[in-house]
Amino acid sequence: MKAQDHGQEIPPPPRKSPFVLAGIGALALLAWGGYGHWRMQGAAAETQRKMRDFVPSLRTVAVERTTAPVDLTLPGETQAFARAAIFARATGYIAERRVDIGSRVKAGDVLLRIAAPDLDQQLAQAQAQLGQMEAQLLQAKAMVDQAKANVGLANVTNTRTSTLATQGWASRQTADNSQAGVLSQTANLASAEAGVKVAEANIKAQAATVDRLKALAGFKDVTAPFDGVVTTRGVDIGDLVKADGSGTPLLSMDRDDVLRIVVNVPQYAATGVEPGVPATLSVPQMPGRSFAGQVERSSVALLTASRTLSTQVDVPNPDGALRAGLYVYVTLKIPRPQPVVTVPAEALVFNQKGTQVAVAREDGRAEWRPVHVKRDFGRSIELDTGLSGDERVVLGPPADLRDGQRIERRPDPQDGKAVHAASR
Repeated sequence: MKAQDHGQEIPPPPRKSPFVLAGIGALALLAWGGYGHWRMQGAAAETQRKMRDFVPSLRTVAVERTTAPVDLTLPGETQAFARAAIFARATGYIAERRVDIGSRVKAGDVLLRIAAPDLDQQLAQAQAQLGQMEAQLLQAKAMVDQAKANVGLANVTNTRTSTLATQGWASRQTADNSQAGVLSQTANLASAEAGVKVAEANIKAQAATVDRLKALAGFKDVTAPFDGVVTTRGVDIGDLVKADGSGTPLLSMDRDDVLRIVVNVPQYAATGVEPGVPATLSVPQMPGRSFAGQVERSSVALLTASRTLSTQVDVPNPDGALRAGLYVYVTLKIPRPQPVVTVPAEALVFNQKGTQVAVAREDGRAEWRPVHVKRDFGRSIELDTGLSGDERVVLGPPADLRDGQRIERRPDPQDGKAVHAASR
């Protein structure tokens, strides 16, 4: 029975074309996706290969092994090599003044003359007393001669009397009296000789007094104790001065042909400081000029408060260009206890492994080495361990640089300049 008999139309069967097209599209998408994935894998593999085979071109610089002395610059102040405050040793009045502030004098030059009439009178009196004592000594010696003569006469008389008494011509009493006379004259002689010794002792004492007064009289002429310059003057003509050493000094002098500078050397450099270490002095107000000196002495022990070594540097000043009291800079050339290696600061890397540098080996590979910093100069660093001094190090090594990776060594245009600057 047909469909038309029932009044209904039977639809035709579906066509296969849409399904075929959809399948083809799906296959195309899958193929495109697979092709893209394949290309991505190939690109990734190529990138890995390039990264594996990549040889970076890195700047390198040669390190420098140095044994040159360490230049340590410290502030200081110039001081006179010797300084003297001159006081009066004779009481009197200033009769003459030959110098003033700034006068240059030689050792022994007369600076001032003091009029001391009281001292002159004391000296004259002491000399007169010395003359009297010398006369008393002559008198005492004459008494000794008289006593010796009396002793001789007494001995002769005693001998004669004793002989007569033995023969019966004189009494025993007379003989005893003559013998007692000998003893008495001998005692008188001893007394006279003692008087001579007393007179000689008095003369020595009085002569010492005269010498003391002469020495004080010699101080009426105030002389320079050394070659130098007069820095202060406290008296003028007519001023009364006393010999007790109190009050204001007459003059003050500085010896400035050699100047002293005291500097405090830090603990890390104190072990190398000893007499004879060269030093260079520079003055901010005298640019372009330096003065040579050397360490003469030190306190040996460090100051506990600052952990520094008090060191004295002597600088010759024959032309007087330097003055005491100047603020200066002293550069000490301290010998190194052991050689060190200097590298640019940009060669160092600080990470979890510590302080390291990348060494560019001769075989074209990089090698990381741990190092220890001894001194930091800012642009350059001194190392005391880790490098021998024959290596080349990488400047600014990349963070992904591997130990043993091949590299291309490219010399830096500033190779050696920073290192040489630090060594100077």
